[in-house]
Amino acid sequence: MSDTPAPSWLEAAWAQREDQVYAALFGNLGPGIYPLNMALFEHTFGQTEIDPRWLTHGVFESPPNTTRDSWLYVTSGLSNAWEDDQPEPDGWSGLGQELLLETREQSPWALRLLRNFCAYQLLLAAGRFGEQAPLGHWDRMRTQQPIDGADSQLQALLFIPAPGFAGAQQLLSGRFEFVQLLGLTLAEHAWGQAAGYEALQERLAQAAASPVIDPGRASVL
Repeated sequence: MSDTPAPSWLEAAWAQREDQVYAALFGNLGPGIYPLNMALFEHTFGQTEIDPRWLTHGVFESPPNTTRDSWLYVTSGLSNAWEDDQPEPDGWSGLGQELLLETREQSPWALRLLRNFCAYQLLLAAGRFGEQAPLGHWDRMRTQQPIDGADSQLQALLFIPAPGFAGAQQLLSGRFEFVQLLGLTLAEHAWGQAAGYEALQERLAQAAASPVIDPGRASVL
């Protein structure tokens, strides 16, 4: 664990991500970041000791604008290069990723889900769950419950390269990419296992079921 101040170059890269990269890509980032907290780590993941730097990570809730009709939720902090002694602009910054998801309406469940996965990625990267690596493009998992915590048929997730924000983003501290969460029904998850998840993503996009998540939708299969 560490409670030493962040170096000035890391703070500059952090500000660059939020004030320049995010502002250009997403526009209005809403009322401010929704940070991770100790209760999330304790109650959701059973973790009583954490790196205090993790509590500086969080999620922005960006409302629709003239270029996007979705609500967009995006993490900030996973690309912090905490472990680097100096900036490495030609390498990956931190975990080399930030998570995002889009919904048709303002959705408290989406904010909760993305905060949970932000914490989960930090725990995976810290080895708290054995050898499992942090989730990345084309990983998938069943959630064991509706993703909205209600009655949605979407009970699995697929992690895809963000269609609307593809490619690497450059910071002073290095590069990162967006990993977008996409909700699946169990039938879609099974189809993807057999036919391939890139093919599934294409089929979902053709049915307007990707990349924006609608928890009320039926299966496309």
